[in-house]
Amino acid sequence: MSVRTRLVMMVAGWGTVGVGYSIGRIAPGAAHVLREGTLDLLVPFDPSAIWLYLSFFLFVPVAYLCAPPERVKPLARAMQYSAVLAAIVFVAWPTTLVYPLVPHGATGAGALRALSDFDSSRNCMPSLHGALTLLCMVAIAQRKRPWRTALMFAWGIAVMWSVVAARRHLAVDLGAGLLLGALCAGLVARVSAGASKSAQPAQFNSSPETHP
Repeated sequence: MSVRTRLVMMVAGWGTVGVGYSIGRIAPGAAHVLREGTLDLLVPFDPSAIWLYLSFFLFVPVAYLCAPPERVKPLARAMQYSAVLAAIVFVAWPTTLVYPLVPHGATGAGALRALSDFDSSRNCMPSLHGALTLLCMVAIAQRKRPWRTALMFAWGIAVMWSVVAARRHLAVDLGAGLLLGALCAGLVARVSAGASKSAQPAQFNSSPETHP
């Protein structure tokens, strides 16, 4: 598969996510405030985690460029499904959280403030960072490339940690995002299996017919 085709698939999949996210951003109505839970308290707020959080925007292209060719289109399709389902939730039940104050002079404070000014505060659940990161990890996993797979998994897990550590989402948002990603990956696999089965040529009895 050519690099151009991979990039087209990335735009088709990831671009749909951008549209879905924007729809949720401009949806009317007050946002429901989510509160920190026990898992969130185990991950202290760390402004420097913003750099790992932003590395997600490199993680996705790497996944599209390095995934086996037969997984690139399903990856794009799963992202499209995730975008549609997430947009429905964003519109029907917008959510936000109580964002902590960013201490002056902290590492990553400027980047975190800039992101906060640009990012939507109404699209917390489900976390599309979590959903797309999981989809990319699944797409790139290969037994014959254990080191690359391990590196991408470590990177993906670090991105998921940063989602909570930078307080862009809470643990419940991340969990919902992972569930969304798993659901859409399964849905794409099921649809693909059904399409492959229906595309198989019909089996005919080759034995000669007998006529009276």
